[in-house]
Amino acid sequence: MGKLVVMPRTTPPTKIPNKEKRSREHLFSQEVAAMISAAKEVGRHPLRDSTLILMAYRHGLRVSELVALRWEQVNFTGGTIYINRLKHGVSSTHPLRGVELRALRQLQREYPDSNYLFVSERGTVMAAATARGIIERAGEIAGLSLSVHPHMLRHACGFYLASRGHDTRAIQAYLGHNSIQHTVRYTELSPNRFQEFWLD
Repeated sequence: MGKLVVMPRTTPPTKIPNKEKRSREHLFSQEVAAMISAAKEVGRHPLRDSTLILMAYRHGLRVSELVALRWEQVNFTGGTIYINRLKHGVSSTHPLRGVELRALRQLQREYPDSNYLFVSERGTVMAAATARGIIERAGEIAGLSLSVHPHMLRHACGFYLASRGHDTRAIQAYLGHNSIQHTVRYTELSPNRFQEFWLD
C-alpha cells in the first residue's frame, strides 16, 4: 500500500484593503462616461452592457439590485423606475431621463421575452458575477488608472449628487440609506465645501 501523504493546510490569502488597492472608491462622471463608451464599442452585447453601467450609475445600484431589475418596475409612460433596495435599504421611485428611456426601450426590443432588464446569453437572469465582469472589463478598456468594481458606480452616483449641491437628506433617500451617516461621506468628499476658500 502506498504511504498516505498529508498535504499541509493552506491559509486563504489575506484580503487586501481597498485603500491599499486604489486611491479612491468613487469614479468621476467623465470616467463613467468613458466606461459606457467602451462598453458600446466591444463585446457581443454593447447595448445591454452600456445600459447596465448607465443604470448602475444613475440610480446608485448595488450589483444585486442591478441584476434583479424587472421590466414591471419600469413605467415608460410616467418615465419612472421603482428601485427595490436590498440590504435593509429604503426603496423608492426614481425618475428616468431621456437617455435612459431610449436605451431601455431599445433593450426591451432586443430581449422581448425576458422579465428582467439584464439577461445572460441563454436568456436567463444575469448572475452578479457576470455584471461585475462587464463593469470591470469596461474600466480596463476605457483605460482607467483605477481597478474598477461595481460598488464604485454607486459611490460615483453619491459623489456626483453631492458635488451638484443636492440636499444630503434627498441623496440619502435616493440611495436608500437607512442612516444618514452613510450619506454624509459624499458631502464630505464634495469639493464645493471649499469653493470659496480662495478667491484669487
